[in-house]
Amino acid sequence: MNPEFVERRVGPPLLRKAVGMMRVAQWNRLRKTLDSPSWRNFAIAMGALASALFLALYSGAVAENGHLLIAGLLALAALALAGWVALTIVPALARRSSLMWLSYQIDYNVTREGVVYIVGIFVIAIAALNTGNNLLFMILACMLAGLLVSGLLSRIVLGGIDVRLEMPEHIFAGRTVLAVAELQNWKRIMPSFSISLVSDASSRTKKNAPVSAAPQILDRPVYFPHIPCRQTVRQNVALTFPRRGVYRQDTLGLRTKFPFGFLQKTRRVDSPIEVVVYPRIQPTEQFYEVLPLVTGELESYQRGRGNDLYAIRDYQFNDSARHVDWKASARIGALQVKEFAREDERRVMLVLDPYVSSQGTDGEAAEMFERAVTLCAGLAWHFYEINSVIEFRSAGFATPRMSASDVIHDILRHLASVEPLKQSPGVNFLETLSDAPDIFKIVLTSHPRGSIPTHLWNSAHFVFVSSL
Repeated sequence: MNPEFVERRVGPPLLRKAVGMMRVAQWNRLRKTLDSPSWRNFAIAMGALASALFLALYSGAVAENGHLLIAGLLALAALALAGWVALTIVPALARRSSLMWLSYQIDYNVTREGVVYIVGIFVIAIAALNTGNNLLFMILACMLAGLLVSGLLSRIVLGGIDVRLEMPEHIFAGRTVLAVAELQNWKRIMPSFSISLVSDASSRTKKNAPVSAAPQILDRPVYFPHIPCRQTVRQNVALTFPRRGVYRQDTLGLRTKFPFGFLQKTRRVDSPIEVVVYPRIQPTEQFYEVLPLVTGELESYQRGRGNDLYAIRDYQFNDSARHVDWKASARIGALQVKEFAREDERRVMLVLDPYVSSQGTDGEAAEMFERAVTLCAGLAWHFYEINSVIEFRSAGFATPRMSASDVIHDILRHLASVEPLKQSPGVNFLETLSDAPDIFKIVLTSHPRGSIPTHLWNSAHFVFVSSL
C-alpha cells in the first residue's frame, strides 16, 4: 500500500495507524514462519555446530598449553555435538525437504561450447602444474566453479516443472491442429529460464522399447524463455499428422542449456499421451467417381417412399429434376421443387470389408486398403453432412442405425485404427449382411465379383478395392 495514497485519502493520524497495522501484520507473518519446526531445527543445528566449532578450536589452544586431558574432553564434546546434530536434527530436516529433484532422470550432452571450455580447463591445469603459478591455480578454480555452478543451476531450472500437452478431441490426417503446451512451475522462489519442451527421442532407444516408424506427436521443440515461480505458462503448438492411426508417446523431455551452454540437459517427464488421428476427409478422384453412382442407386432404391407433399421450395443445384414442380415454376418465374415429408430420411449402411486376398504384393495391398479406408471415411462424412440415417459395419465392429451425427466419430475412430485382415477359408464377411434387407448398402470389399452373394446385388452398391 502506498503511504502517500493513504495519507491523501485518510489523513496523517490514520496514516500512522495504517502503517503500524501493516508492520504488525508483516511481523506476525515473519514470526509464524520462524516458529515453524523446520526453522527451529535449523537454528538449533546451526547453534550446536557453532558450539562444536568453538570447542574444537578451544581444544587446540588448550593442547598447545599442555593441558592434554582438558583438550581431549573438549574435542570429545565437539564431536558429540556434531554427532547429535547428524543423528537427530538432520534426519528431521531431510524428512521435511523435498528430494524429488534427486530422482529426476536427466540425460547429458556436451555442447560445442562445453567441449571448448573443458579443453581450456585441461590446458590451464597442465600449465598450472608445470609452472606452479598461483594465478593459474586461481583461474583453474574459477573455471571449475563455473562448470559446477552451471550444472547446479541447470538442474534447479529443470526441477519442479510439470508438463501438460492438451490435444484437440478430433484430429484428421493431413490437417493442421492447434495443441496447447503447458509448463507449471511449482518452485516457491526460483523461476525457470530457457526451457524447451521436446519429444524425448531417447526413450525409443531404451532396451526392449519398440521402435516405431510413425513420427512423434511433438515433432519440434517448444521454447519457453521464462516460467515464473508458482505460475503456469502456455503456448499454442501447430501439429500435423501425415497418416491415420493411433499415436502414442510415453515421455516428453524438458531440455535446457542454461546458464552458460556448456551442457545440454534433458529431463524425461512421464506424460503418456494417446492421440487417435482420423483418416483424411477430402474429395479424391475415387470419391467423385463413386458418389454420383451411389446417389443415383440410393434414390432409385428409395423411390416411392415419400409421396406426401410437405412443401414447395426454391431449386438447389443438387436437387433431382424429377422433383421440379413445373406449374409452380411457371407461375413464379423461378424453378421450384417439391419437398416430400420423408425425403430427408435417407438410410444407408456403409460396410468396410477388411479381408484382403493374397494376390499382389503386401505393399500394393496395403496401399489399396488405405485408399479404401480414405474413401469410406469420405462417404461417411458426406452422409453426416446431409444428415442421413447411417449404419456402419466392419469385422468386429458395428454401429446402431441412427443419425449420422451421433455415430460419425465412432466410425472415424474405428477407421483410424482398422487394419487389413487375411482371408481365411470358409469365412465370408459379406454373408453377415443378409440380416438387413430393408436398407441400402454401400460395400467396399476386396472380394472378386464372382464371390459376391447373389441376394446382395439388388440392395447394395459394391466398390471393389482392386479398382481404386
